[in-house]
Amino acid sequence: MSAEPVLAALGLGANLGDPASAMARALRMLNDGEGAEVVAVSKLYRTPPWGLVEQPPFINCCALVETSLSPEALMQRCLDIEKELKRVRDVRWGPRLIDIDILTYGTRALQTETVTIPHPRMLERGFVLMPLAEIAPDMAVNGRPVAEWVTEADISGIVAVSDDGSWWTA
Repeated sequence: MSAEPVLAALGLGANLGDPASAMARALRMLNDGEGAEVVAVSKLYRTPPWGLVEQPPFINCCALVETSLSPEALMQRCLDIEKELKRVRDVRWGPRLIDIDILTYGTRALQTETVTIPHPRMLERGFVLMPLAEIAPDMAVNGRPVAEWVTEADISGIVAVSDDGSWWTA
């Protein structure tokens, strides 16, 4: 456990089954566990696939979580949730029932065998930056606010598909 609670940003996505339901369930599971509280969630966004493009579009969102878990323990919690929701890791950047990434963990930079913070490709991904800028526009990543990074990102084809961030509690 971390001594003081830290605000972590998570990116969630899915393109198989019912993505919105899977992400809502993942957020509720995270919120119900000890040491983590979901404090903000973005709208849902339909996004074109990234990496492996011959697959269905994704539904993505970002969440802010206040946590007393260490980065490694938070990553393990996310992996455990993915496993419980039947995530199969067979094709890199391929179709998935759920994906949960730690994007930031307070202001820490960290690289271990299990976690790299900030997420190494988040600044390349409009589908991460757009929802993150919605809920944390002033959050600094690599010395600049997310709201600035999103202006340089490719956000073509990214469309909001929910009215607000309350979709996960319905």
